[in-house]
Amino acid sequence: MNYIFENSDIVRDYECDIQGIVNNANYQHYMEHSRHLYVLDRGVSFTELHEAGIDVVVARFEIAYKVPLRPCDEYVCRLCPEKKGIRYIFHQAIFRKADNKLCCQAQVDCVATQNGRLLAGHPTLDSLL
Repeated sequence: MNYIFENSDIVRDYECDIQGIVNNANYQHYMEHSRHLYVLDRGVSFTELHEAGIDVVVARFEIAYKVPLRPCDEYVCRLCPEKKGIRYIFHQAIFRKADNKLCCQAQVDCVATQNGRLLAGHPTLDSLL
């Protein structure tokens, strides 16, 4: 995959379950945060879009877990966007920094709505690709 954006972070203790590994839902939080950072990095504000009546929402999230992260592990979240029809698709992966092991990978399908109606595209969103 030709990832075009990445951000780093560290696992916090409270993100782990009783087994001492990151709870599966937190990987989705990590990826959402990465998508938001990517959009901000490109000069686009979800707040401004929302105020204009445009919302980008997740329509589908498919994830495969590979190697768990543990407390204090540093990780890198990478993404590669594409557009197919009305969907904005984010291919994302999280790698453990210490050994570059793939921890999980996902495909996140998003759609844009304007005042509650699906949009086929939008110039601001299309500029992210």
